[in-house]
Amino acid sequence: MFNRLAVLLFGGFALSPAVYAEGNVPAVEEVVRSVDLVWMMMGAFLVFFMHAGFAMLETGFSRSKNALNILTKNILTMSIGSVLYFFIGYAIMFGESFHGVIGTSGFLLHGHADQIGFAIFQAVFAATCATIISGAVAERMKLSSYIVLTILMAGLIYPIVGHWAWGGGWLADLGFTDFAGSSVVHLTGAVGAVVTVSFLGPRIGKYTQGKINVIPGHNLPLGALGVFILWFGWFGFNGGSTLVADPEKVPGVIAATLLSGSMGVLSSCFYTRFKFKRIDPSLTMNGALAGLVGITAGCANVTPGGAMIIGLISGVLLVEAVPFFDRVAKLDDPVGAIAVHGVSGVWGTIAVGLFSTDGGLFYGGGLHLLGIQTLGVVSVIIWTVAATAGCLWVMTQISSIRVSREEEISGLDFSEHGSSAYETTKSIFNENFVDPSGEAFGMGLIQRLDRLAPTTSKTKAELG
Repeated sequence: MFNRLAVLLFGGFALSPAVYAEGNVPAVEEVVRSVDLVWMMMGAFLVFFMHAGFAMLETGFSRSKNALNILTKNILTMSIGSVLYFFIGYAIMFGESFHGVIGTSGFLLHGHADQIGFAIFQAVFAATCATIISGAVAERMKLSSYIVLTILMAGLIYPIVGHWAWGGGWLADLGFTDFAGSSVVHLTGAVGAVVTVSFLGPRIGKYTQGKINVIPGHNLPLGALGVFILWFGWFGFNGGSTLVADPEKVPGVIAATLLSGSMGVLSSCFYTRFKFKRIDPSLTMNGALAGLVGITAGCANVTPGGAMIIGLISGVLLVEAVPFFDRVAKLDDPVGAIAVHGVSGVWGTIAVGLFSTDGGLFYGGGLHLLGIQTLGVVSVIIWTVAATAGCLWVMTQISSIRVSREEEISGLDFSEHGSSAYETTKSIFNENFVDPSGEAFGMGLIQRLDRLAPTTSKTKAELG
């Protein structure tokens, strides 16, 4: 605390000429408040920038004929989430609690104008939760249906979970710990993705005649860029969640974030080498995100060693979870969002009950905190499944939430937007291609790049 005050006082002296010119000397508390606000805003900027990472990751891991649609969904998610959170999300999440279940005051920040900085920070979190669904439903969901689901997620489902854990709700009263959102943000988004993918079904050609076909993304370097952007933004995601520029807490949170993400990369890398006899680049990339999701709940409550163990296990769980959802559960998730955010979200939340230096099982705390963490996970899953399934059921009674077969084959860029993300020439549209279901259709360069290679598909399927 002394170091923090020293830095703040130094900053105050640096600003003193302008202050004295007005004959007004700020109190130390005002300087502290200003520095804390700047730190929280920096965190908000970094979390906002994470959406560029989501956009690049999802685009790179999907086929080129859907790139423009994915980019559009991501920028709409950020915009819808921000506006909606100011209208109702903040009130539901941090308003006066109704029996620990939902907030009931502060709509449009009425009576909470002094909390606008905090509301901005939370708004970008709300959009992050919603955008997790985008990657999992890529290449076959109508944009209009996705927008409706985003409104539900950012405006109701996520804020209610946030109220339970962060807004003075019933989970907070029990002592539930989720520092930056392994469950509140990531698990909520992942469970919403599971339900939505179940309603949508797999992409055309994914599962045919009892075979599981690999549908490769068109630009893994773009996906890798997305991973690095997300990792960079995560320092604001976790570090900014301290809400104050505390020199005693912030470095530990940042260290835990770095170490867990790094161990997620290393464990997924070497585990794929052991499991598949070669290092899988896409799983290794997602291993970083798995480690980051895993540490998000406990980054302020575990030691560096604990963070590394959490990241290591997160990477291994990811490698096992991706083929499970793909081959056993038959949930077609093009980017692995369900495994990354869902499985790692569950593990990270429960890991707090094991590794927390304040009440964790491995630190003499017994099973009490572990039980509360498990209850929190189960509660988030039940609520998100019920709310998302109810919304989607109503939507499917009105209209299909999935594009037509012809639109999916031609690509959502063309069918939804009448354009494409990449320029081509007319001379290349001169071939026919038979998709895995046996249907022939015109092929241009983009479509030919997207076609499935039977030999590659067979090899990878056999490896899994």
